[in-house]
Amino acid sequence: MTFDIFEIALISIAYLVVLFGIAFSADKGLIPQKIVRHPIIYILALGIFASAWAYYGVIDLAFQFGYGALAYYLGTGALFLFAPVAIAPLAQLARRFQISSLADLLVFRYHSQAVGVMTTACMLLASLPLLALQIQAIADTLQILTFRNSEPLPALLSNWSFREVMALAYCIVLVIFTILFGSNRENHPGLIVAMAFETLVKVIAFCAIGLFAVYGVFGGMDGLDQWLFDYPENLELLHSPIKDSSSHTLLLVFLATAVAMPHIFHMSVVESPLHQTTSTLSWAFPLFLLLMALPIFPILWAGFELGVPLPAQYFTLGIPMAAESPSLTILAFLGGLSAATGAMISLGLALSTMLLNQWILPATRLERGENLYRQLLWLRRIIIFTVFALGYAFYQILNNHLSLTHLALMAFIETLQFLPGIFAVAYWPTANSRGFLTGLSLGSLVWLVALFVPALTGINHLPIPGTEYILPLGIEHWSNITLISLGLNVSAFVFLSLIIKPSVEEHYSAELCAEDELSHPLRMILDVHSAGEFTERLSSSLGKTTARKEVKKAMDELNISVHDRRPYALRRLRNKLEANLSGLMGTAMAADILNRNIHYHLPEAKGTADINLIESRLTQYRSHLTGLAAELNNLRLYHRNTLEELPMAACSLGQDMEILMWNHAMQQLTGISAESVAGSQLEDLQTPWREVLKGFSASPILHLHKQQLNLDDGPHWISLHKATIAGPVANIADGQVILLEDMTETQLLEQELVHSERLASVGRLAAGVAHEIGNPITGIACLAQNLKYETDDPEAALETAEQILSQTNRVSRIVQSLVSFSHTGQQEKAEFMDVSLRDCAEEAIQLLSLQKEKTQVQFTNLLPDDLNLRADSQRLIQVFINLLSNARDASPQDSEIRIEGELQGDVVIFTVTDEGSGIPPEHQARVLEPFFTSKEPGEGTGLGLAMVYSIVEEHEGQLELISPVPGQLNGTQIRIKLPRQLETQGE
Repeated sequence: MTFDIFEIALISIAYLVVLFGIAFSADKGLIPQKIVRHPIIYILALGIFASAWAYYGVIDLAFQFGYGALAYYLGTGALFLFAPVAIAPLAQLARRFQISSLADLLVFRYHSQAVGVMTTACMLLASLPLLALQIQAIADTLQILTFRNSEPLPALLSNWSFREVMALAYCIVLVIFTILFGSNRENHPGLIVAMAFETLVKVIAFCAIGLFAVYGVFGGMDGLDQWLFDYPENLELLHSPIKDSSSHTLLLVFLATAVAMPHIFHMSVVESPLHQTTSTLSWAFPLFLLLMALPIFPILWAGFELGVPLPAQYFTLGIPMAAESPSLTILAFLGGLSAATGAMISLGLALSTMLLNQWILPATRLERGENLYRQLLWLRRIIIFTVFALGYAFYQILNNHLSLTHLALMAFIETLQFLPGIFAVAYWPTANSRGFLTGLSLGSLVWLVALFVPALTGINHLPIPGTEYILPLGIEHWSNITLISLGLNVSAFVFLSLIIKPSVEEHYSAELCAEDELSHPLRMILDVHSAGEFTERLSSSLGKTTARKEVKKAMDELNISVHDRRPYALRRLRNKLEANLSGLMGTAMAADILNRNIHYHLPEAKGTADINLIESRLTQYRSHLTGLAAELNNLRLYHRNTLEELPMAACSLGQDMEILMWNHAMQQLTGISAESVAGSQLEDLQTPWREVLKGFSASPILHLHKQQLNLDDGPHWISLHKATIAGPVANIADGQVILLEDMTETQLLEQELVHSERLASVGRLAAGVAHEIGNPITGIACLAQNLKYETDDPEAALETAEQILSQTNRVSRIVQSLVSFSHTGQQEKAEFMDVSLRDCAEEAIQLLSLQKEKTQVQFTNLLPDDLNLRADSQRLIQVFINLLSNARDASPQDSEIRIEGELQGDVVIFTVTDEGSGIPPEHQARVLEPFFTSKEPGEGTGLGLAMVYSIVEEHEGQLELISPVPGQLNGTQIRIKLPRQLETQGE
């Protein structure tokens, strides 16, 4: 059964048009996003793993190695089965740093441009046999379908002109498709959906042929069992080859497929969000591989039964042709076309990205300006065309001398050389670039000399100069070549990595790759102060237009304003820019541009951890934590919430004064949200909080009481407290925590209490005042009555009038003292004035002397006349009134109460000493508490000493209670220290 060439061409074109339509619809959003982003679509897109070799060549592999052919699926399936360990770390790195190819990943890990150049060269050489394999499979199957029965089989394989035309046309169509749907910078939803559709077609075709082989050729499973019983040599054909050591090497060769093949890496970690499908992928993709493996042996046996006159590698197409089934034959051809097309497109994209980022951009000086994106786009298109041209040229040079199996083994053996370096990315921080490059060079050199060159030249041996030994070369010896090349690779890699110390940059990258950025949370320093400066800095390398677009794109993704000055936000913006530019032009170029224009500096404080980074990462990964990690995170959240919900305002600072935490009470007190202040410096805060917190943080004082601030709603009094927080681990430096206590209500209450105490004192003085006023008033009345009899004597009348004025002045002084004392004394600190301490004490003594009913004692004022300070005179009088009143109440009749003082430097010290019985030790700790009194009920309010302490504290002074008086058996001494000039007052 044959087909007309025009029929096949029409069917192929129709299939490719459908493929174009699916990709176009997905790109334009015509296909619902819930379908495009479904995990099943992603898993099917990964079906590009099953290329034309897995569709055709694997049958030949089963023919040669029996059950050993399953190594192709077991090796890859094992990696995907352990995807959270083997693949997820690489995918997380690629996603976080916008790594777009395997070469970029290795450059990022080993911090060497030479690694990228070498990786790209080896990957290009390894991919040429794989590209040639796809082209050869399509060319062969096209000729098989159009082969006439009257022509002998050798004529089929010798008609090169037809094959060349078909292969060339196929390559041209794929170049157009790849350029249209894969050459732009962004992810390619259309390409992913198209690859998923291709996988679905080839799975349906492959399984349909397998079912036809079982039920159409053998009549069911029982018929197949009977056939195997009748022809036991077919079972022996499966068992015998696996006893050969080369069959065991197959598992090793195919183990690296999932992570080392450039097109598999491109689709698994670049095109799709692996972090969203890891759990599904770990079982779904191995299940897909099992589905693809099931039809292999039934197809092989059906080919034997039907006597298909084709090589075993084309039994998949030959069986439906031999069965004279046109529909199944067309389905089989479309399945092979899908398998080859998906692999070719993905390989073209992966290789073009690597060549652009690692070869072209470092060696080419692009024009800066608006056309930078267009330049990159056209460069990528030209490279895609070049890759397909190289694949076609290699196919032509080989001239169909190698089977699909041999071409696949040649490609897989070279990609196997990358396996040690790839696993070291996440699991061996000690590995370095020199070891990787040396190992890869040795392994690739063996592969190049022993496999690649013989495939091109036909040389099958290599004499060793000076000896009689001859080294066998060629694909027939692939097993030994694999072991030798990989052994030299691993030995050199391990040895050099152990004896050579990695550079600082390489060590930093290794730590990032070993876990994630939380393993290296160092808070770096940028010399930029706003997001707007990034555009200016990058303009010299990218051009103003491109720099503006890239910065805006990064700010939009992070929701950062152009005026944002927070260091943490700027660090995130810098990292995002580097990641985005990595996706545009490669990791090495992006790092070079950012390091030249926006360089990181190590912080002055060694070990300064980026707490904000740790917090954000733990928040993102919280749902993925399990076991002890989840419990520790819950404990962290509990303590975090404790601080956040603390009713006292609190903020924590890093050693470089970066704000790390700003709790809810702090937001309410300051009116500044935590989102806008976290990660910023203290100096970026608004007035008055900047001055208050910055000054207090830098001062050696641990407690600062009742600092008055003028806020929008009026004056507030704030007490500040701070403590140093020692870092719990070596890489987290000491910081500070500052607590702000709003004392406004307490201050107002204290002022009311002071006023109440003052009024109580006024009440206690009222009787003495009335008595004192009574005497001059009586005298005034008598003098007024006598005045009417002295009208004839002007001199007597004048003398009487002077006596009246004298008595009136006495009354006025008494009343004035009482009124003055009753004032609240709520002057601002800015209104403090120079006060004579002796005058304040003297006025207090005069007021107390009016209380005649109290115990009469002698007040001795020994304060120097020149002992002055800046203070509130009325409040100081209140201090003396309370101290002298308490001392009088505790003193015996006719005892002495002494008031003494001196100046020591800038501190005024004065004492009030009595000769009373003293204060019992059990009461000394409580006498300063409000409402505590040792007097009888009704004789005291318990506010006197509490008010004294409050006033002294307000004047930034200290109060000390000494009882008994030193050198005496009894008595009490109150010792008070006041600064002559408050720290918050100017001279």
